[in-house]
Amino acid sequence: MGRKSTERNDGTVQRLRRRLAGALFSAFTLTLTLTACGGSAGPAPAAAAARGEGAAGANRVEPLASPGKPRLPVTVRSSGGRKVTVEKADRIVPLSGSLSEIVFTLGLGDHVVARDITATFDQAKKLPVVTRNHDVSAESVLSLRPDLVLAERTTGPDEAMEQIRDAGVPVLVVDPAQSLQDVGPRIRAVADALGVPAAGKRLTQRSEDRIAAVRAAVPAHADHPRVAFLYLRGSASVYLIGGRGSGATSLLEAAGAVDAGAASGLRKDFTAITTEALAQAAPDAILVMSKGLESVGGVDGLVKIPGVAQTPAGMERRIVSVEDGVLLNYGPRTDQVLTSMVRQLYGDAA
Repeated sequence: MGRKSTERNDGTVQRLRRRLAGALFSAFTLTLTLTACGGSAGPAPAAAAARGEGAAGANRVEPLASPGKPRLPVTVRSSGGRKVTVEKADRIVPLSGSLSEIVFTLGLGDHVVARDITATFDQAKKLPVVTRNHDVSAESVLSLRPDLVLAERTTGPDEAMEQIRDAGVPVLVVDPAQSLQDVGPRIRAVADALGVPAAGKRLTQRSEDRIAAVRAAVPAHADHPRVAFLYLRGSASVYLIGGRGSGATSLLEAAGAVDAGAASGLRKDFTAITTEALAQAAPDAILVMSKGLESVGGVDGLVKIPGVAQTPAGMERRIVSVEDGVLLNYGPRTDQVLTSMVRQLYGDAA
């Protein structure tokens, strides 16, 4: 690999790590495509589950029936300990798709006036985009006269966030999602800032109950398949395998699988794919984002990446594909992501 290519990939890895810390790392305008590939479970129910589809087949979140009237002002603590006082929340700007999903699911979507490009569910998609892959435009945000801005710890650039604060807008920073244990704390943090703590508790309970139900439905005879999480961007020649800290381990374990990258000793969150790394991981299945799979030409293109075809997953073409903007959200629709993964991994046995 040439020096320029190495520097480019190093820079890409750094940007990717920043995005993954917030569980949202889609680099493209997202389409809502989730499909089971290569002999796994039937694609239609799996796709519907991970997109949050109801009977009408729409990609929608499921708001609480009665969130209650926000009781403001409140003073809460951001990630890092900074105190934030929220006087009102009539105009909310969430700067990540995951945070948008929480606000809408709490039943307060009517107060949201803008979105991040990763907020792809139906209720949000008509809103103006003010963030693209954590690249915040302070001018765009401020032009919407927000009462409250919700951000991830990885949202940036820092100068833009300080410009928003300097304009007198409260900014609540939420810790990034890394595992299933983050679902409840993130929901409650947002709900508390919006003055609906009771709704936050109810949504947390609903989300955790649904996740628990999916976990309980994992086939008892499952052989704990080794699954490697690959991050692919063919147009940028980015091919990475997840290790510890990639954000996928918790989901894989909940689905009854083993994170092959982490189990093989990959300590970094992401490492460039090599034949040796894949041989060491020896995955029985491969987890990818749908846009990443498309970017390499689908399953046919994926198995052409050096080393993939020689793995058990490559030989069996056992691929689990989940839409980019939902996979690592760790929020109100995580149970649907888990349902899809389980169906794709175990087929009719699930």
